[in-house]
Amino acid sequence: MVLVLIIGDLHIPHRVHDLPAKFKKLLVPGKIQQILSTGNVCDKETYDWLRTVASDVHVVRGDYDESAAFPMSVTVTHTPIRIGVIHGHQCIPTGDLDSLSAIARTMDVDVLVSGHTHTFQAIGYDNHFFVNPGSATGAWTGAYSGDPTPSFALMDIQGPVVVTYVYQLIEGEVRVEKIEWRKEVEAFKEAPRSTVMPQSIPSSPGPPQPQSVW
Repeated sequence: MVLVLIIGDLHIPHRVHDLPAKFKKLLVPGKIQQILSTGNVCDKETYDWLRTVASDVHVVRGDYDESAAFPMSVTVTHTPIRIGVIHGHQCIPTGDLDSLSAIARTMDVDVLVSGHTHTFQAIGYDNHFFVNPGSATGAWTGAYSGDPTPSFALMDIQGPVVVTYVYQLIEGEVRVEKIEWRKEVEAFKEAPRSTVMPQSIPSSPGPPQPQSVW
């Protein structure tokens, strides 16, 4: 079992001062093995905080990130699942599933993580699984009026099964929804189902500390 935090579009400190306190209480060190960020982290302090949650952190460059060291895309593998990460501004029209599917095929990934819309989505389409964690801070976007709902996602990967829990802050309370997707691989038909409870994240040691990109 691998637990992966999917988070992005924080826009700290330009649009929002900090992550919601109730999210920070959940995201504590020693419980998550890897972080995949869709970008727009924006400042070094936020990046350093992510590295306290898990040492294995992959951040792609968003359209408001100042660090040129962040790559435009990242691919990680949790056999047999290949996960690609982009910010999402490369997708035209924004959030279009056919466009995202073309990007997933080009990257040769099973799961494509993207952001930019500030709206959570997790959906299976065209033999791929697409996850958008939304904005963890609920940062505003010019795409529509109103404030986005703060959200992030936690992926529980067990063989070919990806169970995604979305955490949303609604009316001051954290609400959790579960979405399950399975890669159709003949050799893994009997993979076990997830037993992780949405707000119970087990502790486990993390990988060695990577070098900072700042």
